[in-house]
Amino acid sequence: MHVFVTGGSGLTGPAIVAELIAAGHEVTGLARSDKAAARLRGLNATVLRGSLENLESLQEGARNADGVVHMAFGGNRSDPDARRSLDLAAINALGQALAGSGKPFVSTSGVLVMRAGAVSSEHDEADPQSLGGFRVAGEQACLAFADQTVRSSVVRLAPSVHGPGDYGFIPFLITAARRTGISAYIGDGANRWPAIHRMDAATLFRLALEKAPARSVLHGVGETAITLETIAHQIAKKLCIPTVSLTLEQAASHFEHPFLTKAFASDVPASSFYTRKLLGWTPTHATLLEDMENGDYFSSQPESPFVVVAGKESLP
Repeated sequence: MHVFVTGGSGLTGPAIVAELIAAGHEVTGLARSDKAAARLRGLNATVLRGSLENLESLQEGARNADGVVHMAFGGNRSDPDARRSLDLAAINALGQALAGSGKPFVSTSGVLVMRAGAVSSEHDEADPQSLGGFRVAGEQACLAFADQTVRSSVVRLAPSVHGPGDYGFIPFLITAARRTGISAYIGDGANRWPAIHRMDAATLFRLALEKAPARSVLHGVGETAITLETIAHQIAKKLCIPTVSLTLEQAASHFEHPFLTKAFASDVPASSFYTRKLLGWTPTHATLLEDMENGDYFSSQPESPFVVVAGKESLP
């Protein structure tokens, strides 16, 4: 299969590109910069120069492929509303190019779209008022292309997609701990997060592309529920600092980002039972705590990709 991939030069994208090529697929990746193009070529992928803003390049890539994996979520990080609109326009452009073809279209979301407080499943409705509510419109747009004979599916990734070079939530917790001298959690720390290793996520995207039925909602979750207190204790152990419980008000000062304070206080466990059963997918790589113990999380201090501008919070 010839697969068109957006976001193939990011963090999780290269693992997906490598997984697809290792399985015998041909990959063309969207690249907006020389650096992105070089990374894709290094993975033995073909390069299509373009961007999410250039809908013609997206449609060209989709029309010339046998399937699409949409990973990119671009735009100005200081303007989350514009980023939502950009993603929705990109999904619609890709889906329109595939309309009537029966080809697979796999788009990306996150389990943070689910209602907090209980273990969510793939069969539960996304909540537009959730922490990840900005992804809901894109989910709905992708799945709606099933009505136009597109084998569309959505992969909701865990908030922690861990592995070498991670620059997301866990590195931010580590950076905050180094800066303040304490490893913090909020309240009793019993709130739960799911996690997945990047290589397990790559396998899931390949399986979704190859055989997920139209309108499938899949959960990229290797571990259903890890408490934030457990994560904080692991960070404290590695840095030889104390673990401290903070109130929401104290956490706002500690983390310095309103969105992150909300995220680290959220209870968003999620199951991948139906995904595993549907696709025969079994995560096999290291757990989050194993990665934190043996990986590269404490060997570098990456800059946070999270920004807050004019009261608006944004994800990378």
